[in-house]
Amino acid sequence: MMILLRRISTACAAALCAASLISCVSSEQASSTTPASLYANAAPLDLRLSAWPYPYPLKEFKTSLQGQSAAMVYMDVAAVGKQKGVVLLFHGKNFSSDYWAPTIAGLTQAGYRVIAPDQIGFGKSSKPDVTYHFDDLAANTKALLASLKIQKVSVIANSMGGMVGVRFARLYPQTVQKLVLENPLGLEDYSKDIPPQKNDDLLKLEMAQTETSYRRFLQSYFPNWQPSYEKFVEVYVRVQKGPDYPAYAKTSVLTYQMIAEKPVVNDLPQLKMPVLLVIGQKDRTVFGRRFAPPEAVKSLGNFPELGKKAQAAIPNAQLVPIENVGHVPHIEVPDLFVKTVVQFLNAKP
Repeated sequence: MMILLRRISTACAAALCAASLISCVSSEQASSTTPASLYANAAPLDLRLSAWPYPYPLKEFKTSLQGQSAAMVYMDVAAVGKQKGVVLLFHGKNFSSDYWAPTIAGLTQAGYRVIAPDQIGFGKSSKPDVTYHFDDLAANTKALLASLKIQKVSVIANSMGGMVGVRFARLYPQTVQKLVLENPLGLEDYSKDIPPQKNDDLLKLEMAQTETSYRRFLQSYFPNWQPSYEKFVEVYVRVQKGPDYPAYAKTSVLTYQMIAEKPVVNDLPQLKMPVLLVIGQKDRTVFGRRFAPPEAVKSLGNFPELGKKAQAAIPNAQLVPIENVGHVPHIEVPDLFVKTVVQFLNAKP
C-alpha cells in the first residue's frame, strides 16, 4: 500500500531543488501542495522495469549499440479487422512506449498494425554505457522492422522521439510512407543557446533529483495535470528507490547529450513524404532550460511558432494546432489525437 507522508522538510527540499536538473517551485509551495512521497511504500524497480506493467504483450529483439549487445523490447499489436498498414511509434525521452496505450488502441481499431518499441536506453530495453546517436537508434529500429519482414510504415513520433523519427525518415525514406511529428523536439538548434555540459556535472544533478522536483518537471509538459499522469512520476521514483538508479541516471545523462549535440532541424527540408505536424499550442518546452541564458530562454520553446516554421520548411507538410494542450497531445486529448492522425493516415498521398 502506498502511503502519504503529510510533512516535508522545507530546508532539505530547497537544497535538493537547487541541485536538480530541472526547474522547480519553492519548497514552501511544494510542501503545501504535494506530500514528500506518494510512493514511500512502493517496491523498487530494476534497470529494465521488469515489474512495471505494459498495456500489451512484449517481445524482445536482440541487437547491439556501439559494439555492445543489447535487447530492444517492443509491442507488436495486430490491427482489428482488415489491415490498412503498419504504424511505428517513437516515444519521448522521459517516457517509454507504454504511454502510447490510447494511441495503440485507437490505431488498431482503425485497421493499423502498431509496432511500439522502447528505444535502446529507455524503458524495458537495455541501457548500455555508450555514446548515443539518433542514427544508431534509427538503424536498430530498421533492423527490428526487417526482422518482422515489414517494409513500409507510417511513423508517429513525440518529443525526443520526433528527432529519432526525423532521422529515421531521412535515412530510410523508402520505408516511411507518412510521418506524424507530435510536439517534436529538434525544431530549433539547442546547441546555439545551451552551453555544453560535462557528463559528471549532469550526473550529480540527476542523482540529486527528488520526487517533488521530478513531478514539477513533468507538470511543465501538461497545462492541465491529471491524477492519471502520476504513473509517469511513479515509475521514476521506484527506479530511484532501487540499486540500479545510478546506471539509470547515467543513461539519462548520455541521452541528454545526444539531444544537445545532434540537432535535426536542418533535416526538415529533406523530408519528401507527407508530414503531419500536431502541435499542442500551450507547449513551451525548452530542452536544457536551466543551462540557457535568461535572454535565450525567452525566444526558445515557442511551439506555436516552431510548428509554423517547420510547416514552411517541410515540402509536403500539414499543421494541426491543438488549443489548450501541451507537450503530449496523445495523452492529453487521446480521442482527438487519434481522430486527427487516422484521417491523415487514411488520406491518399
